Amino acid sequence: MAIAAKDIQQAGTANQTGQQNDEIRELTGTEIMCEVLVREGVDVLYGYPGGAIMPFYDALTSYPALHHVLTRHEQGASHAADGYARATGKVGVCVATSGPGATNLVTGLATAFMDSVPVVALTGQVARAFLGRDAFQETDILGVTQPITKHNFLVRNIEELAPIMHEAFRIARSGRPGPVLVDVPKDVQNAKAVYRADDHITSEEYLDSLAAHTQAPAQHLLLEAAELIAQAKRPIILAGHGIILSKAYAELKAFAEKTSIPVITTLLGLSAFADTHPLHIGMPGMHGPAHTNRSIGEADLLVAVGMRFDDRVTGDVKQFATRAKLIHIDIDASEIHKVKAATVPIVSDARVALTALTETVQPADRSAWLQEIRSWEAANDERGRQIKRNDDIPDPISILSAIHKETDGEAIVVSDVGQHQMWTARFYEWTRLNSHITSGGLGTMGFALPAALGVKMGMPDAPVWAVAGDGGIQMNIQELATLQQEGVTIKVAIMNNGYLGMVRQWQQFFHSRNYSETPMTGPDHVKLADAYGLKGIRVKRREDVESAVREAMETPGTVIVEFIIEPEANVYPMVAPGNGITDMIEETTVQENAENE
Repeated sequence: MAIAAKDIQQAGTANQTGQQNDEIRELTGTEIMCEVLVREGVDVLYGYPGGAIMPFYDALTSYPALHHVLTRHEQGASHAADGYARATGKVGVCVATSGPGATNLVTGLATAFMDSVPVVALTGQVARAFLGRDAFQETDILGVTQPITKHNFLVRNIEELAPIMHEAFRIARSGRPGPVLVDVPKDVQNAKAVYRADDHITSEEYLDSLAAHTQAPAQHLLLEAAELIAQAKRPIILAGHGIILSKAYAELKAFAEKTSIPVITTLLGLSAFADTHPLHIGMPGMHGPAHTNRSIGEADLLVAVGMRFDDRVTGDVKQFATRAKLIHIDIDASEIHKVKAATVPIVSDARVALTALTETVQPADRSAWLQEIRSWEAANDERGRQIKRNDDIPDPISILSAIHKETDGEAIVVSDVGQHQMWTARFYEWTRLNSHITSGGLGTMGFALPAALGVKMGMPDAPVWAVAGDGGIQMNIQELATLQQEGVTIKVAIMNNGYLGMVRQWQQFFHSRNYSETPMTGPDHVKLADAYGLKGIRVKRREDVESAVREAMETPGTVIVEFIIEPEANVYPMVAPGNGITDMIEETTVQENAENE
């Protein structure tokens, strides 16, 4: 097709303004990439330039609607895109060059894949003529990422670029979300092709069309589920990440209140249902409170919504909820029956299914069942109060309580991985919806700092706290420079115990206190903060915890607060590997044994 000079001139005008138009245009591959990003509603992307992606960066300056954040490591870019996506529900975008740039995205893509987070990764690749020749910085990134992406593409033809880019966003957002990678050879980026915006449906338009035809689950399944619920004396709702992904907060609340069924939220389901709601009874699994795990053991029905029965939830699955029938609602059919056989399997979006199920069930009074659970909780709390504690040094509960108090519960808390992650999950009071963000399935240390950057850029009006240990914080600490350069304000709480704490805890219980390679040193975090042009605070006394958190909140810009906590503090209760979740190591038992030795 011949392209008139005036059409090419219009394309130039569109590039300068960063605005799309529907004229027929001849554009370079990189301009097409930018046009698609704008049409898909992308406003921020995280990345790091290099040789094979350089043409894209050259075009990017002509698209002011696309704000690029130069992270200090590609892993930081992938986690930032992940955090942005979790906080906003939009697709997060990260960019890297070929070879080591692309492979540095792998951990972040695996993190997003395990937790069903919509991310699109754009990677440069060597020119097509060099593919398969071990060219400089050539890596088969499709082969590398195939197991950890929902889909991936190598663009072999410039005419395929726009359709593939839009398809990547559709795949990332639709159904069970997940990461998608698009690998674009350098010569495809530099090639030219005809581009007309209205030839390509965006992912938003596509999903809107799907939503218009979304049907409720089959009526016979709804009736079967309603019958099980009506018969149940001790039912439990297990609410997972799917509630947050589908934004089914109101639907979950309405269903729970109509049926009076107690609600348990998984690690990634925390903040989908307020901790302060009378029906909420905690988090399940390896570090779930005793009364929560016991309630699963005593339940006669589980209504599992948007959760996949991870092994950290179930423990020994043969001992998990042995008395209970199961209604399992999940958008991904492959999750049904995978770990736990469902009595009533419902493949559906959580919001659609809960709406239909709420309309089908009858109201019920289960106050006696809830009261029984609360009596177990009260007994556990009373035993906990008998334990002797060191009240002089900061402890995790006091730190988390201070953050909640100073932010009026409105903070979005991004936790890293380790003991502090479990303390945060257990003892922070989740009252703001979708305020708990962490790496669940992959358990990625180094996640919190860059993810918090993405969270804050996606939710600029919310206070954002990153909570990390002294081990994990060092894995991507270079992103403090990104925060400073971007002028992004987050607050960072480091729980410093001088150990790789969770590994040390396992060594204590299962390896006779053989603390092999878990004691560790780190930098002076106050001096380090100053080196990055930021504020640093160190807290050694519990009485100073609240004032330090208040000072951090009142100080402009990013602030690092280092809390020196007890070196051998443990997370309780704990389920030993291979045990059922009702067979727990409890703090009271450990202390009694220690006193008897």
